[in-house]
Amino acid sequence: MTLAIVTGTSSGIGLHTAVGLAQRGVSVVATVRDPARAEALRSAASDAGVELDIRALEVTDAEAARALVEAVGPVDILVNNAGRGAVGTLEQLTDEQLQEQLETNYLSVARLTRLVLPGMRERRSGRIVTVTSVGGVIGQPFSDAYCASKFAVEGLMQSLAPVVAPFGIDVSIVEPAAVASSFVDSVHRATPGPYAAQQQAYLDRAAASFANAQPADEAAETVIEAATTDDPRFRWQTSEAAVRFAGLSISDLSGARVLDVTSNWVR
Repeated sequence: MTLAIVTGTSSGIGLHTAVGLAQRGVSVVATVRDPARAEALRSAASDAGVELDIRALEVTDAEAARALVEAVGPVDILVNNAGRGAVGTLEQLTDEQLQEQLETNYLSVARLTRLVLPGMRERRSGRIVTVTSVGGVIGQPFSDAYCASKFAVEGLMQSLAPVVAPFGIDVSIVEPAAVASSFVDSVHRATPGPYAAQQQAYLDRAAASFANAQPADEAAETVIEAATTDDPRFRWQTSEAAVRFAGLSISDLSGARVLDVTSNWVR
């Protein structure tokens, strides 16, 4: 049976991805940082009539990640979904906050991916799917650290993809726009200071965006497709909004269009 590890499954995209993969006959190891917060995951699995192997994992703990991969056996699919956010422009952010974003959104993804690669390479088969963000394509005001970490992981995966492809390993990234989940509840918000008016303008726009956010189960369908399709590709977006927004950057060779759009967010 195909075995998948899905990180960050206590809620949102990760929860629905884990359950959805299990419904498709995949044996799923669903990781959560705090097992005490896995009740929604257990309930969703029960309602769907599937079983999940729910395990604790702090993704930034390198030894814990190694122990998990060694314990569960050959991994066919890795879905890097765990992440964290932060609201603040560079002057407001400490080195520690910058490092926290890199540790969770970039370095932990790199480590876990590196752990599953030898087995996939030896079996000449595997699928690595990393949930990034449209913030990994377009830098956004007051999302400096978050976007930087997502840009980094997209660069990592795009660089890795052609190297491992001859070994039968497909690498993909999935870029959601605003998704209705508890992710925004855990976002650190910096003290505004001299940027108060701009930061409030950004937060007001973000609130409006998340008020009309894509449902998490709908976004998860794209992740599941990326993980199971017979016709894999590198870059996926989860909604038409994500397609339009990511397209601003991908086709904007000078960068002027992106800055014109995002400058309006803080006026």
